[in-house]
Amino acid sequence: MNNMHRYIPALLIAVCLSVAGCKEDDLNLPYQPVESYNRVYMPQAVNGPIVRTLKITDSVQSLVYGANFGGQDYPAEDISVNFTVIPQKADSFNNANRTTYPLLPAGSYTLSATEAVIPKGKLSTDPLLITFKTNGAGAMVALKSYILPITLTAKTGTVNEGLRTTFYIVKAQPDLKDYPNYDRAAWAVAGFSSQEANGEGANNGRVVHILDNNTGSFWHTQWQGASPGPPHWFIIDMGAEKTLHGLAFLARQGDNSGKPNEVNVQVSLDNNTWTDAGTFNLQNSKELQSVFLPEGFRQARYFKVIVNSSYSASYTHLAELNAF
Repeated sequence: MNNMHRYIPALLIAVCLSVAGCKEDDLNLPYQPVESYNRVYMPQAVNGPIVRTLKITDSVQSLVYGANFGGQDYPAEDISVNFTVIPQKADSFNNANRTTYPLLPAGSYTLSATEAVIPKGKLSTDPLLITFKTNGAGAMVALKSYILPITLTAKTGTVNEGLRTTFYIVKAQPDLKDYPNYDRAAWAVAGFSSQEANGEGANNGRVVHILDNNTGSFWHTQWQGASPGPPHWFIIDMGAEKTLHGLAFLARQGDNSGKPNEVNVQVSLDNNTWTDAGTFNLQNSKELQSVFLPEGFRQARYFKVIVNSSYSASYTHLAELNAF
């Protein structure tokens, strides 16, 4: 460091000689008109896809879309733009991101406008709204994630290709407090894989005990005389067709192994033809666990609960079961 000052004059001389040796033409840049920097774009596309969880409700829920002008100064004339939903854009997104989002069904959303104007002297269109239908006929399926690509075109001006399309990824999420349990007075057990009819006592072990409002009793799969492995299952007849939103599980109130882990639910209107309603995992817990059907709400009179695996055991058990 003490010798550094010796080199500074020489360095300055070298820089000066280098600059002096430059030709004037070397400093000239190609002509680039200001207009070449002006672009129309969707500001919602700047930070990637917009991911939102909507509440299942009759109330209006919406997200914003629109177009902006970027570049030098302000537009010298009105810029007319259009917005279109192009299904192939969803395919391109899924391919690029290794996702499988289905396109949001046309009946479950509305665009407030497909045409708009960035006025002369302004930098954006008025805000436009996508409104979503999350409840009732034509609504998106609950708990299912969809993609909605909105693509911008401009009748005048140049569009920024990287910000031409905004991808909205949306899901309708129920609120548990809006879904009280159904009355179980008319419910009946319509079938089961096994139950322990003797070893748990005269008033325990059978499937019917998941419907008896007694948290101290429980269904237990057979262990006396035989011990069948999973999957274990039972069928409940609700006595009438209902919209099945989900199930509420209360495990056996003890620290026993065998609490349900992976559970599959199937639904039926006639106890013959069955439709898969989704598979999920319960926690190894004595607490009440309420789970919405992963594949969305289903019309059903019968539902079948299949326990594919349980915690640290080949058998399983359950204290109470409700549906909502």
